[in-house]
Amino acid sequence: MKKIILFLLMTVSLYGQTHFQSFLNRVNSAPTSQKTAIVDSFITYARTVGIPFCENGTATFLYRGTATNVYVAGDMNSWTANVLKLVLIPGTNLLYKTQNYESNARLDYKFVLNGSNYILDPENPHTCLGGFGPNSELAMPGYIQPWEIRANTTIPQFLSQQKTLHSTILNRNYSITVLLPPGYNSSSNSYPAVYFQDGSDYLNLANAKNIFQNILDSNKIANVIAVFVTPTNREDEYAGANRFKYSESFVTELVPYIDANYRTIQDKGSRLVIGDSFGGNISALISYTYPDVFANCGLHSPAFWPFSYEVYNLIAKGVKKDIKFYSVWGSYESLNSNVHQFIDSLNSKGYTNDYGVYPEGHSWGLWRATTDQILQYFFPAGPVSVDNSDIQITDYKLYQNYPNPFNPTTTISFNLKEQSDIELFITNIIGQKIKTVYSGVLNSGFHKYDFNAQNLSSGVYFYTLKIKSTNLVLTNKMIVLK
Repeated sequence: MKKIILFLLMTVSLYGQTHFQSFLNRVNSAPTSQKTAIVDSFITYARTVGIPFCENGTATFLYRGTATNVYVAGDMNSWTANVLKLVLIPGTNLLYKTQNYESNARLDYKFVLNGSNYILDPENPHTCLGGFGPNSELAMPGYIQPWEIRANTTIPQFLSQQKTLHSTILNRNYSITVLLPPGYNSSSNSYPAVYFQDGSDYLNLANAKNIFQNILDSNKIANVIAVFVTPTNREDEYAGANRFKYSESFVTELVPYIDANYRTIQDKGSRLVIGDSFGGNISALISYTYPDVFANCGLHSPAFWPFSYEVYNLIAKGVKKDIKFYSVWGSYESLNSNVHQFIDSLNSKGYTNDYGVYPEGHSWGLWRATTDQILQYFFPAGPVSVDNSDIQITDYKLYQNYPNPFNPTTTISFNLKEQSDIELFITNIIGQKIKTVYSGVLNSGFHKYDFNAQNLSSGVYFYTLKIKSTNLVLTNKMIVLK
């Protein structure tokens, strides 16, 4: 048996075949009596690697069962039920479909059996919650799962408060969750405020509380107050007949209520409104209509199409206002080209803005993994200059690079507790060192270096600070977009 396995591996190496293609060749040429055993063996191996079975930029979907027609519907095909059909391997009950995807792609999907029965992939234990329940998740090998969404009870926790606000403008009650930063009750400080549309979804589907706690503990954002507002009639309020009344209520009733009951910094530059899809549409409308209240706007896959792209045209064709934007969307979304054009319009008008686009779909998997980027863009933590005369350096600290994603230059900064022999270097996603930014002895204090990625391709990279005297290694993720 060892000789046979070795021969198969040598065949893959010599002829450039993938493991899956080698399996196909073997099972197709085998006698019928051996096919089931060959399939069993491959499925056992594939489970150890992961299903869908990913190799060399491909993902192979596998289904074993009695259904005669099996399709893949998901982010990769706008959830169309009859496009990606799995093919039956003759003489077996195994169906497959191989597709090419980017090395860092992440896509939600389901199997569609016999035309109408949508199911999770039975062989894939990885799921991602969405607005309509869980979906199976395809994460290519280069995709980095968001660490910041995971619960960590060992770090300082945000205090959560539940409120109900009655809007006289709309004659509706709104459920509100307010997160207060650690130490809020024991200090007299005032804080910036971040307002979320689809508040319960950001909390339940995006794990927003975990995100705030983790990135604050990692010194990636400043202390903020977070306000999560749950709509009563989402389509009506975000993209329907009451969009302007909702905007008015948000600014003239909700914001004064929060300012009166919590220690917020009552300044337009210290308020941020964030929303996803239709929530992005209303967030952009609120900031553009009331820039003296909300000068910061975060957009997750903004769905601008209601009323013939009303909000899009207001911003793209209207008078430039004092607003900063950060946008995130997926290249597999149908609105991909529309948001690209929106960014072009912002740039042509001179708006301060940044964005991130990833090989993903219109999903909470994308939005939960990028909420931290929006927060860091508007309310970053840490020193902003090399003058550290008034900063007490008590530990080693590696800050998140800024901007991130970036093209082609970003700034990497860190603190040294004491004079140290250090190495600051860049690695790719498989851990290969590709660039040394600095190597040598530095004095204690705050340091920063500009890194130029003009010779690197788009993708995920890591930068590492190694303190040689203590064997301390600190690492953060960076994303190059070109």
